[in-house]
Amino acid sequence: MHRKLKWRLETTGTKTVYEDNHLLVLNKPARVLALPDRSRHEPNNLYTILCEELGKVYVVHGVDKDTSGLVVYAKTVQAHTSMIKQCEQRMVEKVYFGIVVGVPPPDVGRIVAPLLQSSKYAATVKVSNRAGQEAVTEYRVLERFNRYAFLELRPRTERMHQLRVHLQSIGAPLLADLAYGDGKPFFLSHIKPGYKAFGVELPLLDRAALHAFAISFDDPEKGERINLSAEMPKDMTSTLNYLRKFGQVSAEG
Repeated sequence: MHRKLKWRLETTGTKTVYEDNHLLVLNKPARVLALPDRSRHEPNNLYTILCEELGKVYVVHGVDKDTSGLVVYAKTVQAHTSMIKQCEQRMVEKVYFGIVVGVPPPDVGRIVAPLLQSSKYAATVKVSNRAGQEAVTEYRVLERFNRYAFLELRPRTERMHQLRVHLQSIGAPLLADLAYGDGKPFFLSHIKPGYKAFGVELPLLDRAALHAFAISFDDPEKGERINLSAEMPKDMTSTLNYLRKFGQVSAEG
């Protein structure tokens, strides 16, 4: 990666996880767009930066603006075609981490709920058993807290907002999710008994608590399996640490 591109990515807080002649995998922070926004046309999206510095690139795996973690771009048509084929054949494995409000009753579950765009021009989707497209998500409860849970999520299909809508559908929306939850920022005072703020209390987390943690796929050129991951950002790790300290489920519960 040449110096200017590296600098431009670093100004957005984005890190390079993997790069070769045909693929580029980045770890982006929340609030950085992986693709151009259809309405606001923000210039500092990763796709535009990459195209300006590398020429044409192709999106293989993108995530929502508020979601942190891995995004994958192909540098060539051949690599893009190979990766899309792998996605269609469900050869690409993706793992997300999420903090939710509410606790799913089984420790391991599978959500099968077809999804449909809410309306022709809407930027949200909804569950629709009549007209929706197949959507499947597997989850595992990693930790339980009072009123919250930390989940591992594995999408088995590729639908817009799939994880967010599926979690909402089982009564456990992502923490601070504005579109599919209550959208309220998470403060330490929510869980710490007798908390007293010195000045204005700042939120520990104020975006949908979702992180694209890991991805596995076959190298488009060599066929070797590639396994990549990106550590969770500070807002989610801090929230988890405080939940472990002050939000633990009681022995009776």
